[in-house]
Amino acid sequence: MSPQMTSIFLSRLQGLPVLDASGDQVGKVRDFVCQFRSPGRLPRVKGMVVDLLAARRIYVPMERVHSVDANQIALAGVIDARRFVQRDNETLVFDDLFDRSVITTEGKSATIFDVAMRQVRTRQWELVEVALRERLPKRPFSFASRKGGVFTAPWTDIASTVARADQATDQKVAQLSDMPPADVARELHDMDPGRRVEVAEALDDEQLADAFQELPESEQVSLLSRLEVERAADVLEEMDPDDAADLINDLPTDFAEDLLERMEPKDAADVRNLMQYEDLTAGGMMTPEPVVLAPDATIADALAAVSREDVTPATASMVFITRPPTDTPSGRYIGAVHSQRLLREPPSVMTASVIDADLQPLAPDAGLYQVSRYFATYNLVIAPVVNARGQLVGAVTVDDVLDHMLPDDWRGVQMDGIHPDDQSREADE
Repeated sequence: MSPQMTSIFLSRLQGLPVLDASGDQVGKVRDFVCQFRSPGRLPRVKGMVVDLLAARRIYVPMERVHSVDANQIALAGVIDARRFVQRDNETLVFDDLFDRSVITTEGKSATIFDVAMRQVRTRQWELVEVALRERLPKRPFSFASRKGGVFTAPWTDIASTVARADQATDQKVAQLSDMPPADVARELHDMDPGRRVEVAEALDDEQLADAFQELPESEQVSLLSRLEVERAADVLEEMDPDDAADLINDLPTDFAEDLLERMEPKDAADVRNLMQYEDLTAGGMMTPEPVVLAPDATIADALAAVSREDVTPATASMVFITRPPTDTPSGRYIGAVHSQRLLREPPSVMTASVIDADLQPLAPDAGLYQVSRYFATYNLVIAPVVNARGQLVGAVTVDDVLDHMLPDDWRGVQMDGIHPDDQSREADE
């Protein structure tokens, strides 16, 4: 659906059938979940509440919504069938917003009759408009309010009377929603442990997962251990598999196994595969989700693959060609193509015809010293990891190499503003 589409009033979607990636109906739309953000920003539509045909109510992120029309909503990817539980910083459109009394910027007293959302970029939606029913003054000697006509207004006309900005946690979450993950992590680092847990519980899974990856390891373990177990598993699912594996390795064995059992099977399998490798090896540092294509993929296919929003800049710098299957561990590894080379070739050319024949892959058991020299030698930001059977099992990115080369507490030291020279002087004294 085009980001330039007109807004959709959500009451028209209530009760619509929801189809999975195979086209089968799995349930019906029950509600929409939104989150207020900092002043001046429109509320984000996080996801839908879906009543499954199996009499269970679940949450579906908007990132899973493939298309919306007047007759149905189609989803993409795998659906998490766990029961929906509303969080403190979440607002349900139908249950919490409809019929709420508001005052417009023009001073009109009204109640919310309907709310509209608009797609602002791929699979990201915001509340942009409201339908209001004006509340007229009471007639003399009457206890009932008179209902006026229905009119529409931009969300900004009522924002100040709807957002729950008087709640300290909501204010902090709204502030953090505008920050990059490293800054969110710094804010969490500076909080006392109790406040850190309170704010973490109010953040959505994706944002908390991104921030987790920027926290010192000791704080990751402490914070994850204080979250409700199901929530902790949700956060691990959103983390990069290599970071999740590192974190789980630092947890008590029983707790780690409990979390893995509660994670989605595919996410848990990725993490378990990484946990079999030693920490300071290519296998222990790699991500199992590089960009992998079959030999018949064209340059156009490759450019489309590295352009996806969920692909990081380092991962997008190279595509790997393998025999099917292209999920790791893949079929036989053929070679790699630099993204810069893709830009110099006609779109119809086969990607396999322009592979870098000089780039040898790393073995999963290659140590940190060997991996770092490899990156320096080839001047890379990502490198393929291939096992003894010739399968691509993942790829190491330069940020993960640096992360393992730096001291264990480097994130905490940086957040505390301590210079390495100061630490050296303190040690000498």
